[in-house]
Amino acid sequence: MSPIVLLIDYLLGIVMWTLIGRSAMRIFLPENSTFFFNRAFIKMTDPFVKMFRFITPQFIVAPLIPIYVAWFFYMIRFYLMPWILGYSVMGMLSFPLESSLAGWLYSIF
Repeated sequence: MSPIVLLIDYLLGIVMWTLIGRSAMRIFLPENSTFFFNRAFIKMTDPFVKMFRFITPQFIVAPLIPIYVAWFFYMIRFYLMPWILGYSVMGMLSFPLESSLAGWLYSIF
């Protein structure tokens, strides 16, 4: 697999998981919390939330908006990336970031 493809997938995966992490932290922390990770996740993901603002339905409650945006990144990684690369089976290229992480965890344990 090309290093460029891996880089693109890793970046998309990091954005997706950061958006999910932001929503998860909202369960336990308010939006204006001074906790470092909460502020970092909000600062990192706000540009993506704003970028998808025009296609985000108004009825979605604020804490779930990052999950909605993360769903788009999931769909890009699962369907669009393999299609662009010409794979005949959708999802064949999906989730190299998670595969690398799982392999690393398996080697530790």
